[in-house]
Amino acid sequence: MSRTDLRFRQIHLDFHTSQHIVGIGSQFDPDEYADTLKRAHVNSINTFARCHHGYIYFDTKKFPERRHPHLTRNLLKEQIDACHKRDIRAPIYITIQWDLFSANEHPDWVVITDQGCLQGTKPYEPGFYRTLCVNSPYYEKLLKPFVGEVLETLEVDGFWFDIVSPQACSCFHCRKRMEAKGLDPSLPENRMKNGVEVLNEFKHDLTSFVHKQNKDALVFYNAGHVGPNTRSSVGSYTHLELESLPSGGWGYMHFPAAMRYARTLGLDCIGMTGKFHTSWGDFHSFKNPAALQFECFQMLALNAKACVGDQLHPTGKICQTTYGLIGSVYAEVEKKEAWCTAAKPLVDIAVVSPEEFLGGGHWGLPEATLGSNRLLQEGRHQFDFIDTAADLSPYKLVILPDEIPVSEQFAGKIEKYIADGGSLIATCRSGLTPKKDAAALKSLGIKLVGEAPFSPDFILPGPKINAGLADTGHVMYMKGMQVEALPGSEVLADVAVPYFNRTWQHFCSHAHTPSSGKIGYPGIVRNGNAIYFMHPIFSQYAKNAPLWCKRLMLNAIELLLPDPLVRLHGPSSVIATLNEQPAENRLVLHLLHYIPERRGKDFDVIEDVIPVYDIKLSVKVPRKVSEVSLVPEQSTLKFKQKGDRIEFTVKEISGHQMVEIK
Repeated sequence: MSRTDLRFRQIHLDFHTSQHIVGIGSQFDPDEYADTLKRAHVNSINTFARCHHGYIYFDTKKFPERRHPHLTRNLLKEQIDACHKRDIRAPIYITIQWDLFSANEHPDWVVITDQGCLQGTKPYEPGFYRTLCVNSPYYEKLLKPFVGEVLETLEVDGFWFDIVSPQACSCFHCRKRMEAKGLDPSLPENRMKNGVEVLNEFKHDLTSFVHKQNKDALVFYNAGHVGPNTRSSVGSYTHLELESLPSGGWGYMHFPAAMRYARTLGLDCIGMTGKFHTSWGDFHSFKNPAALQFECFQMLALNAKACVGDQLHPTGKICQTTYGLIGSVYAEVEKKEAWCTAAKPLVDIAVVSPEEFLGGGHWGLPEATLGSNRLLQEGRHQFDFIDTAADLSPYKLVILPDEIPVSEQFAGKIEKYIADGGSLIATCRSGLTPKKDAAALKSLGIKLVGEAPFSPDFILPGPKINAGLADTGHVMYMKGMQVEALPGSEVLADVAVPYFNRTWQHFCSHAHTPSSGKIGYPGIVRNGNAIYFMHPIFSQYAKNAPLWCKRLMLNAIELLLPDPLVRLHGPSSVIATLNEQPAENRLVLHLLHYIPERRGKDFDVIEDVIPVYDIKLSVKVPRKVSEVSLVPEQSTLKFKQKGDRIEFTVKEISGHQMVEIK
C-alpha cells in the first residue's frame, strides 16, 4: 500500500481545549492511547497541531506564546510516535479560519463584513467562530511559517486543514485586491468572486508549499461539505473527505447526496460521521450502535472509506467506552474491506446538481437535491450527481431536477447527448433558459406559456404512466410551469384545475379548493427520449413525500430506462448500490436496511436493526456469471441467468449485506 492510499478505518480526534483548563495531557499514556486505537481496528487518526482556540500542542519554537498555557509535554509528537509504532497513520490537524487567539491578538486579520464589523462570534458570546481572512498578513506571518515548522519538526503523514471556505470579505487587503483587478468592492457578487479566487489561490499555494517539502503528504481542506464549488480547486487536494454528522445538522440525506457528487471528481473519498449523540464537542455522549453501523456501512456502499469523529478529553485520557463502540463497527468494516477496495460505482442515471445554481452546504442542500436523492434511492436506481461540466456520455438517463437553467452551451451538450441515444427528464423550471422565458431544449417538445395560473392543481396520469396509481386526480401542492405540447409530443398526464385559487375573497373548506373537473394544461409531456414534468416534483417529495409523486417519477424512468442495473422487490427502506471491482472480475451489491426515525424534535435517530426477509433481486451483468454469494460470510446463493440479467433471493438482510457476483 502506498503512503497516499487512504485507509478504511479512521478517526478524527478533535482537541479544541480552553486556556482555562489545567492539566492538559496530564493523563495521556502513549501506549494506552495507541493500543486502544489498535484494539478498535483504527488504522488512521487525525491529531491536533493547532485548535480553534488558537493553541498549539507540540514543542513549537517559532510560536511559543501560542503553546497551550497548561501543556507540559510534547503531546502531538507522542501521539504520532505511538501510532506509527503500530502502523496507524496520523495526519495532522491545523485550523485555518477559526483561531480565537489570533482573532483577539490581530483583529486586523479578521474578515470584515460589508457593515464594517468583525465577522463571527460577538465579544460577549461564547465561541471561537471569528473568521480569519487568508488574504491578510495572517497567511504569511503565521499560517505558512507554522505549517513549515510542523513539516520540519514532526513526522508528517498529511494535513487536515479545517474551516476553509470563501468569504465575501471587505477588509482593507481584500478591497485593495478587488480594486487592482477592476472589481467594485461595494457589489456583493464581486466580494464573493474575490473570496473564491482568494481561497483557490491560497489552497494552490499551500499545497505546493507542503509538497515541496513532503511530496507524499495527504492534503485536504475542509468546508463541511463537498459540492460543485469544489471543482475549481480540486487540484489542490490529494483526496476528499465528507464531514456529515446526521445528528449534527447535516441530516441523513446529506452524505449520500454529497458523496454521489464527490466521487465523480476523480479523487478517492472518505466519509466522516461522529461518535456523538448530537454533534462536535458533545462530551460523554455516545451514538446508538445501529446508527454508527449504518453510517459507516453506507460509506462503504457509496465508495468511501470511513471516519468517525471524537474529541479527546483535556487530560488526554482516551475513552474506552467510545472505542469499544467504534471498534464493534470497525471490526465489521475490516472484514468487508476486501469487497470495497478500488471499487467503482456502476450507474445508469446522472442528476444535474441544483447546488450549482442555488448554492448549498452542510446545513442547507436545495430541496430538489434532497428530494431527488431520496426518491431515486427509494427506487433503487444507481445514480450520480453531476455538474454541467461533467461528461454525459457514461449515463443512460440525465435528470434535471426542478431548478436547472440551461445555457446555450449546456443546451448543445444535452441535445447532442439525446441525439446519440441518451434520455432526459426535466421538471418544472429545469430545461428553460437562464431567464426562464422559454424552453431551452427543443428535445423536450414543449412551448413555455408561463407560471401555472392555478395552485394547487390536480394531475391525471394517463395509462402509460399510471402504474400503481388510482384513476383519479392527484393533488400537486407546489406551483408549476404551464406549457403547451408541441406537434409530435405526447401528453402522458393532464392537469385538472380547481374552481378557483384560494384567497380571502373566495375559498373552500380548510385547505385548497377541489378540482373543477376541467382540464387546464398538460402535466407530463413526452417527446421521444425526453419527458417533462410541469411541477417541481423533487422539491415536493423533499417537503412531504407524496407517494403519487414518487410513483409518477419512477414510472417515467421506467419508460426511458426499462432495463435498470438493479431491480429489487421489497420495502422502499432497503437501499441498494452496485459496485464493480475490475481487478477482481466481480460485482458487489450492497444492501442496507436501517430506518431513521424522528423520535425527538431535533434530528433523526436509528436505534434498532430491523431484519427484512426474502428480498428478490434482479441485477444486470456484463457477462456470464459463475457464482453469487453472500460476503464476507461466503454463503453461496442459487441464481438464474437470463441473457444479461441474473435473478436471486437474499433470505435475510439484517442491517448490511453484501452480495458478490463473480
